[in-house]
Amino acid sequence: MGKEKNPRRVAENEAMAKSKMLRTSPQKLNLVAQLIRGKKVDKALADLTFSKKRISDDVKKCLQSAIANAENNHNLDVDELIVAEAYVGKNLTMKRGRPRARGRFGKIVKPFAELTIKVRQVEAVSGEQA
Repeated sequence: MGKEKNPRRVAENEAMAKSKMLRTSPQKLNLVAQLIRGKKVDKALADLTFSKKRISDDVKKCLQSAIANAENNHNLDVDELIVAEAYVGKNLTMKRGRPRARGRFGKIVKPFAELTIKVRQVEAVSGEQA
């Protein structure tokens, strides 16, 4: 009698996680997202752990959330997961300012971004084929 179950937004062998309101520009966040696209999740976590970029900690949290969603909600094998997609979007921009010389106003924009990570389970390719 209750509501019907929502259809899945991703395929049966995929899981997703989203981080919103990340305090960095989308351009800088995309540099870190490029670092992990298409890699196995354990390699991607290692790369994010040792990255010097400040935002890589937040990207790592989002990736760990996607892995946990895959394991707990969709019963996927963690050892066979790859980062299928990692894409970045704009969020709001705080506008601030500072007085400058001769009565002018220096504009300061503080952008926010959002990150979506999808992980996909791929079967290990066997070495022997008949």
